[in-house]
Amino acid sequence: MIILNLTRFFIVYIAQGLVFLICVFLAFKTIRRDRKRLNLIFGLFYICIAFGLFVNFIYAPFEDAPFVLYLNFITNYSLFLCPIFILIFNLILLKSEKVITPKKQAIIIGVYGAIMFGTFFLLFGANTGVEIGAAPTFSPVWFPPFYIYAMIAFNLAWAVVIYLAVQIYRKFEDEQLKKKWKFWVIGILELLLFGDGNFTMNLLNIAELRTLWGIIGLILVISGSYLLYYGVGKQLS
Repeated sequence: MIILNLTRFFIVYIAQGLVFLICVFLAFKTIRRDRKRLNLIFGLFYICIAFGLFVNFIYAPFEDAPFVLYLNFITNYSLFLCPIFILIFNLILLKSEKVITPKKQAIIIGVYGAIMFGTFFLLFGANTGVEIGAAPTFSPVWFPPFYIYAMIAFNLAWAVVIYLAVQIYRKFEDEQLKKKWKFWVIGILELLLFGDGNFTMNLLNIAELRTLWGIIGLILVISGSYLLYYGVGKQLS
């Protein structure tokens, strides 16, 4: 049965829909500029977000049907996979692609992806992960064990990204590069705050707060996504 109130429609199809379009556009711009591996990895970050949101568009109108939790699993997993592409991007900039070879890149993505999938599967399977909330929103609600895991895993991944970003910044001697890189770091911090806020809203499950955060989160994720592109992606060639 399809049920979708006005608030959820705005958050999913207007706010997140705009984010989806921006991510697709930035991924296209990055990869079209040059199809070398560094560009592809950076573009995959945006593609990963866009794919997770696209899956969310599919199940959002439905109430607690059996397939909803499975699609929500795919959405969550896709969004949790995003940081690994920025991490690898930073590693290549810091160490060079001769050190961080395509084989090493594949291993890092594979190990990270397997660990994330395994823990996601265990938490969902043990009924300690996610359920679909009551009418009228039917929004995903996170249980404390899954919320704690998500906060630790998500923030740890981004903490490594930020650490590498700081190391790269210290190597720059050109002031213009340093200025651009600051925008990159600010973008990362905004996306981190956006993710933490979303997780907390899924735990609290308060409709009014979800709506307010939907507006704040929209600003953060659009600004953060663009600052990443402006700080580095625009210069890739």
